[in-house]
Formats: sequence, structure tokens, C-alpha cells
Amino acid sequence: MLGLRALLLRGARRARACPQVRASLATGPRQSDGTFYEIRTYDVKPSKMKEFVEMVNKHIHLRTAHSEMVGIWTAEFGGMNKAIHIWKFDNFAHRAEVRKAVANDKEWQGKFISPVLPFLNKQNNEIVYLVPWCEIGKPSKEGGVYEMVTFQMKPGGPALWGQAFRAAINAHLNTGYTKLIGVFHTEYGLLNRVHVLWWNENPDNRAAGRHYAHEDARVVAAVRESVRFLESQQNMLLIPMPCSPLK
Repeated sequence: MLGLRALLLRGARRARACPQVRASLATGPRQSDGTFYEIRTYDVKPSKMKEFVEMVNKHIHLRTAHSEMVGIWTAEFGGMNKAIHIWKFDNFAHRAEVRKAVANDKEWQGKFISPVLPFLNKQNNEIVYLVPWCEIGKPSKEGGVYEMVTFQMKPGGPALWGQAFRAAINAHLNTGYTKLIGVFHTEYGLLNRVHVLWWNENPDNRAAGRHYAHEDARVVAAVRESVRFLESQQNMLLIPMPCSPLK
């Protein structure tokens, strides 16, 4: 029988080893730099939605003077009176500097924040990383619509479901009916969540493309494999605001 000292030493060695294994299983591969994105969702009072959009288009340049906005949209289907915007940051120190500068920007606070806050019912944000095999894409032309599909995956992270998920995304891409803009994995917010942002020329093209894809044996096989790791999903059809960099 092992003595007490030997048991304690064995336990200590296991404790040192386990965090590395768990971290690998939880996160899987990730981009090498510190760049991340903040997805903000604002629920706007129905009576104030039109005015909110007008205020954003008029004054958002004051906010984008401080950091890069990827895009800003309103929800057409899958959510009502919602505004979704995505911001890019170099790292968490960069975001802290930006937030401080924004808070001290009297013109932004006076012309936009103070008037607009009463328009909002709720605000939510998530910190997300691009998956390592994806870069921010651009639509083939201006105009069109965006679709944000949100997947709630089973716990375990990309090390568990990443390969199957990527295969399902690529299977849809290979049909040629849609353009991939970005695949984002949550770091703060509801974990094991993936947001996939697509671009389509219009809602009818999207519908026809989806119908075609669902009859493609390669898509069916890839999706069938990936849904083993899926808990739920939802989507929204998004319309870019005139001031959005992604149009």
C-alpha cells in the first residue's frame, strides 16, 4: 500500500496535468493573435425604431472614430425591433481604452447616447473570436441581405465538434448559393455558442439556395454528422443600415 506522502505526490502530479488537458478540450484551436469581436444586440421600443435608425445613421461616425465597426443591421425576420452591431478590437486592453475614450467623448454622449438610451428596452453583448479557419468576408456586391444563424453546441468546445461543424459549413459553401462572412465562437456570453454570418443577394435567392442545398447528398451527410453535437439553433434575416461598412 502506498504511504501518505506517495499518495499526496501522485495527486499533485495529476492536478498539475489536468488543467492543461481540460483547457485543450474546452477551447481547441484558436487564432494566434488577441483580436476579438463584440456583438451587441439592442432591443428597441417599437415606437422608437425608425427614430433609432435615423440617429444611428446620423451620428455613428462619432463612435467609429474610436474603433472599427464591422457592420450594423436591423432584424427583418427571426426577431423584431432589434439592432445588431459588431465591433473589432485588437485585445482587451484596446477595448478598455476605447470604452474610456467613448465615455469621455462629450459629443457622442450628448448627441447620441443620452437621447437614444430611452429608446432601448434591453442591451446584450457577447465577446467572440473568429474560428481559426475563417476570416471576415466581404459580399460580392453592395446590397443584399445577411443571415445570422446561431448554433448552441454541446459543451466541449471546437475540440469536440469543430471538425464536423466546419465540414457542414463547407458543404453549404460548395453549393455556391451563399457567401460566408464570418464564423464566431463565444468567449463571454452563453458558451459553446457559434454565430455564422452569411450574405445572400435577396431573400428569394436564399430560399431557393437552401432548397437546393437540402437536396444535395453532400450537404445532407455533413449536416447529419454535425447535428449530433447541436442543442438548438435560430436565425435572423438582417438588413444592413446605410451607415454599415458591410452593406
